Amino acid sequence: MKLTPLDIQQMVFKVRLRGYDCQEVQRFLEDIALTVEGLNRETQSMKERLGQAEEQVAGLKKAEATLTHTLISTQALADELKQAARRDAELIMKEAEMKASALLQEAREELIGTQREILDLRKQRLVAIERLRSTLRTFERMLEIEEDQDQAEPPAQSAKMVGGSRDTL
Repeated sequence: MKLTPLDIQQMVFKVRLRGYDCQEVQRFLEDIALTVEGLNRETQSMKERLGQAEEQVAGLKKAEATLTHTLISTQALADELKQAARRDAELIMKEAEMKASALLQEAREELIGTQREILDLRKQRLVAIERLRSTLRTFERMLEIEEDQDQAEPPAQSAKMVGGSRDTL
């Protein structure tokens, strides 16, 4: 049974002979009523604080759930971004390797072409040297023939030539 301060204040005891002092009982009942009233207020205040605390806990649990969900989503997104970055890096590396391979092949082909050109130029140089030698030999033979003809000519014609009638080469 729940007692309220009003119940305590309105309590009336039967009076008997040689019973308790009514004023003393009345004062004690008033003190008890005040104490119970304070306790009831404190209990009500505690219930209100408990309700607020429970609301806060519920809000914090909701925030915690939201943060946990956000953290999981963020972690999943970070993992996806890492995977995408790895795939992109691998793709870039493969493209770079392919380009490097193509450039290397192109450089090799260009080297082969340049080496062929060098060989062709060397052949042309040798041919040119041989032609020049052949031309020089032809001129040398012509000079020898000229010298032979000059030596075979009679001296009279030589004097004529010295006189100025013959053109010099």
